[in-house]
Amino acid sequence: MTPEELKQYIEKNNENDYLIVDVRQPEEYVRRHIPGANLMPIRELVSNLSELPSDKDLVFYCHSGGRSATAATLAMEEEVSAKNIYDLEGGIMAWDGRMLADYPRVQVFDKSKSFSELLLVAMDLEKGALRFYNHLKDKFISEPFSKKMEQLSTAEIAHAKAVYRQWRTTEDNPPEFETVFEKLKGEILEGGESLVNIVRRAEVLEGNTCLNLIELALHIENSAFDLYRTMAERTKSQGAREIFLAIAQAEKTHMKDLIDALDLCD
Repeated sequence: MTPEELKQYIEKNNENDYLIVDVRQPEEYVRRHIPGANLMPIRELVSNLSELPSDKDLVFYCHSGGRSATAATLAMEEEVSAKNIYDLEGGIMAWDGRMLADYPRVQVFDKSKSFSELLLVAMDLEKGALRFYNHLKDKFISEPFSKKMEQLSTAEIAHAKAVYRQWRTTEDNPPEFETVFEKLKGEILEGGESLVNIVRRAEVLEGNTCLNLIELALHIENSAFDLYRTMAERTKSQGAREIFLAIAQAEKTHMKDLIDALDLCD
């Protein structure tokens, strides 16, 4: 699979249908990785092939293609998936799409928390994103991109309501959405960064304000996608997994909308 084919594949396919596997070493992954990729170094992969999902397309990549080609061959030989198995030609060296550094900030989702508590955390992260986009909308109300920030704010509320509907099923006498959402602090964004730090970054941006703010928003949505996609693979709760994948899918839509909004920048 060429890099261009992979970009088109990610854009067209639902997050529940595939898994991207990074077979490099951790120190390589933290320098830069494809958002949403699951880190599984080649030696670990060889010992744990049976842990790969059997009902998804698998896409392997590494630095330049050697390790991922081996991983794909082993996966095919062991018939670990009933779906398609690919490897990225040229590895991340040939990849010119979105990339992130560091690990996804999964610590915001404490593994000791119950399913209900995980859903409250997800709602809290959505509120953090809402507060950020509302801040940009109000601060730059006369700018052409302000409308896009308002649309993103509306989308974050819709995401939170979707999580709430799942959370509601875990409670005996759940309060209304507005009551729950009002009590959440929203001090951390979906990508795991604090609202205070992100707002500070937005305040000191220089140059083309529109372009720089949309790039910052793209970074936030990228990080959010990376976090939710990673959590979907790590959680043992099927319900939480479905919610995380649904939000990851929505983050992809946000990124497309933000890319379209670049036309608003001079």
